Amino acid sequence: MARSVKLYSLSTCVHCRATKKLLDEHNVEYDWTDVDLLDTVDKAAAVAEVKRLNPRCSFPTLLIDDLVIVGYREEVIKEALQA
Repeated sequence: MARSVKLYSLSTCVHCRATKKLLDEHNVEYDWTDVDLLDTVDKAAAVAEVKRLNPRCSFPTLLIDDLVIVGYREEVIKEALQA
């Protein structure tokens, strides 16, 4: 079954890049948004969505199906992808 994977990140964030690399290494198809590169209107919408998922609005915020993972947590991400 195909997983729904969405990553909210910042283009300058080391942990965000590590999360993308981990997903790429595991051949995970995912959508990502570098929130800091969006225009004002899109950025406001993306930040609102991140705050809904993660009230602290920190990055990376990864959504795997209905599971929200905040920060680069390699083992948690791997477990979620295998579930």
